[in-house]
Amino acid sequence: MPLRGRTAPRRSAARGTAMAVAAVMAVVTGLTAAPAVHASPSAEEALRWTPCDDPEKPGAECATLSVPVDWAHPGGPRLDLAVARRKATDPGARVGAMVFGPGGPGDSGVEMVVSHVSRFSPEVRRRFDIVSFDPRGVGAGNPVICSGALLAERPSPELKSQADFDATMAYNRRLRADCRARTGPVFDHLDTAQTVRDVDALRAALGERKLTFHGSSYGTLLGAQYAETYPRRVRAMVLESVLDHSVRATGGFLRAEAATAEDSFQEFVKWCDGAAACALHGRDVRAVWQGLLARAGRGELADPAEPGTSLSSSDLVNKIAFRKFYTADYAGLATAIAGMEASRPLPASPTSIAPLPPATPVFCSDWHLPVRDYEEYASLVTLMNTTAPDLPYLLPVHMTAACLGAPTANPQHRLEAYGAPPILVSNALHDPATGYPWAVSVARQLGRSGVLLTYEGHGHGSVTSGPCMEDAVNGYLTDLTVPPRGTSCPAVPS
Repeated sequence: MPLRGRTAPRRSAARGTAMAVAAVMAVVTGLTAAPAVHASPSAEEALRWTPCDDPEKPGAECATLSVPVDWAHPGGPRLDLAVARRKATDPGARVGAMVFGPGGPGDSGVEMVVSHVSRFSPEVRRRFDIVSFDPRGVGAGNPVICSGALLAERPSPELKSQADFDATMAYNRRLRADCRARTGPVFDHLDTAQTVRDVDALRAALGERKLTFHGSSYGTLLGAQYAETYPRRVRAMVLESVLDHSVRATGGFLRAEAATAEDSFQEFVKWCDGAAACALHGRDVRAVWQGLLARAGRGELADPAEPGTSLSSSDLVNKIAFRKFYTADYAGLATAIAGMEASRPLPASPTSIAPLPPATPVFCSDWHLPVRDYEEYASLVTLMNTTAPDLPYLLPVHMTAACLGAPTANPQHRLEAYGAPPILVSNALHDPATGYPWAVSVARQLGRSGVLLTYEGHGHGSVTSGPCMEDAVNGYLTDLTVPPRGTSCPAVPS
């Protein structure tokens, strides 16, 4: 799932970046206000569709959408965004086009349409053209390009002193300057407020009077801010696994992220205690896990994906456990833990951490997470590790370190989507990345427009988790039938 550092752009409209978990990179000092760019974008010409360049997955069509680099200056330089669609499988029952807002930041919407369209229900695929795009800074959408060598020099987020804090700030400035020079002018216009205008230009180019939208994970921020900016241009909107962009304080953000991740670990332990199929059934799962963390901390734990290479404790948490929590693959996680426990220890050695994806300046552009100095940073790390004692150095800590000093064009604020129609806010009770309280908060901020749909299960993403969820979402998208407020769907056995 994590993206790798890229040193040259990929221009194929049919290829996108791999899916990414939320993580972060670059930086400099300062805080800038979001530009006043409320003018309505318009399409200069219809999209010109041609078959996507992927013979193994036929049926998808690709195009490019020309948009301004900076919507505050629509007559200035432009960039081409890669767009893909699959037409409705039942043209006679077609409702229109549904735009998918990809997650990450860093996920490719083009890749989703070309290769993973099955993540949408058969009914949605039957009734809608499924359309998505590579957001600015991602995939073929003018990707962020940075020096691979410089990305590999990223300091560990495990800062030990004020000198480490200062060194991280200096590294962030160097990296940001390098990425800006290689990426071009769009680097300073990657925030979601700009992408909102891109989506409205896409709506217009598709010939849709109003937008039907499905945003997942980071794509929920895009959807929510679209509804805030253009409330009367929304036909229907599903926000799945929801980010709450009203969380202003760095400590509040980190505590929320740690709490929801730790909840998933506790659910895993509970499952293992009760499931004979668990490879650790009958054992003290926490003790086994803590033993692995200790081995990883000493550089003695072999990476299952790279034999002979040691796995850091951070990567054990984020690459192994957290990734399994996304799909609630508890059986797979237990098997992986048992295998690592039985593996032969490596000679103790220093470990490195996985690189962060180039697309993560998008996150820094959207989230203002200030930290004054090392003392405050250390207190925030302690807060996270106290909240999630089983999962030290979760990705949000990496985000905080990587965004130190970054300018934030689109800082956090409460939603004000007055005049929007009903918006479906969907979340699992046990989501490792976007906790259920965030979904409750966003639904409340939307006021009369917010309709919360609860999945009583696990994992990141829920709209196709069983017939109850599918029926509620399908009926809303196709016929605008809004589920009763308070609708909750039972967990589907994995």
